[in-house]
Amino acid sequence: MRSSVGLAKPCTVPPTRDMTLECCTLTQPIKINKKLQNQPLKNWEGLLDPVRHESATASRPVKLRRKWMEYQGIRNWEGLLDPLDDNLRGEILRYGHFVDAAYKSFDFDPSSPTYATCRFPKSTLFERCGKPDTGYRLTKHLRATSGIQIPRWTEKAPSWVFTQSSWIGYVAVSLNKAEIARLGRRDVVIAFRGTATCLEWLENLRATLTQLPNSDCEKKRSDDCGPMVESGFLSLYTSGTPMGPSLQEMVRQEIKRLLHTYGDEPLSLTITGHSLGAALATLAAYDIKTTFNCAPLVTVISFGGPRVGNRSFRQHLEKQGTKVLRIVNSDDVITKVPGFVLDGENNVPNKGDLNMASLPSWIQKKVEDTQWVYAEVGRELRLSSKDSPYLNSINVAACHDLKTYLHLVNGFVSSSCPFRAKAKRFFLSNHRR
Repeated sequence: MRSSVGLAKPCTVPPTRDMTLECCTLTQPIKINKKLQNQPLKNWEGLLDPVRHESATASRPVKLRRKWMEYQGIRNWEGLLDPLDDNLRGEILRYGHFVDAAYKSFDFDPSSPTYATCRFPKSTLFERCGKPDTGYRLTKHLRATSGIQIPRWTEKAPSWVFTQSSWIGYVAVSLNKAEIARLGRRDVVIAFRGTATCLEWLENLRATLTQLPNSDCEKKRSDDCGPMVESGFLSLYTSGTPMGPSLQEMVRQEIKRLLHTYGDEPLSLTITGHSLGAALATLAAYDIKTTFNCAPLVTVISFGGPRVGNRSFRQHLEKQGTKVLRIVNSDDVITKVPGFVLDGENNVPNKGDLNMASLPSWIQKKVEDTQWVYAEVGRELRLSSKDSPYLNSINVAACHDLKTYLHLVNGFVSSSCPFRAKAKRFFLSNHRR
């Protein structure tokens, strides 16, 4: 699916500081505006290798110190999203790079004997991904397991087709003293990649809502059942094998250890992910705040995430103090599924929401009783591929790519000036993984 888009004119409002945008894993190539192809070679150097080109000129990230809780969402990012605060922009991009590292570390080759595992050891993962200066140390590899029961007749299929358990991400903690001083606290990061294996795709299709474990519910009604979430996401988070623990168990064990080690100092927990990883990040945040009474401020930074749960799930997230910032591309269809959202459930109603006010009360009740009524969570930073003058065409895969999201975050100024002209130096060139 492809549609031509007129080139947007970038704003000339300069940012207060420059941010470096590293290359991200590509799943689909994005076409570059042909006008850029005629630029002199020296101007292309920064486009083809933005990491190397910017490393010598980029300024040191601004110190957050006493304001770190604001950037972690303690006030729900009031006054920071429109226009987008430059410090917040830098933090969003920084966490996006942690997700990018999860993609780059995953073995996507189905012919490889190490398919669906992490290609790098904990000690060198960031260096091998081209991110040696994060100031963080990886402490735990994480795996997700599908709960789908595989029929016996599939035994003749290639083993990679029904890989049940796969590497999904990692936990890392800031250890560099300079970075801790800049952040104003010690930070724990959990980063999740998006969908990669066949069974993960199948889990994504299990889109009806299901009851969260340990919730009292006798009637299957969204308002009475308490928090409900997408069946496939919950399966990937809670399923395990006789040989290995579930993702939920691994997350709980590592967070318990880190809280015991660093719980007596200023601490934050930031969970980030793209696509499926964004959904798992939201579930993990909810689970951590539910499990640990002494949990610190928990923040979710999600990129291109699908809907996760119902209205009760959203209300529980808000009550427990979990902060969620959803980065959404208006042209990304993944952010519009699964199910549907009732008009009035969002802070800002979106096109396509069902207008309940116009329906008879008995229909409203029937609709709310279904297992397809979702609710958006947290705050939203809404972007659009159409606002970038450097994306000459739009297709489904490109709009959902993490690379596109980081490009749009880097360029966004405000709703009245959606893309800054200076952002072109950070555009990520067309290359394959």
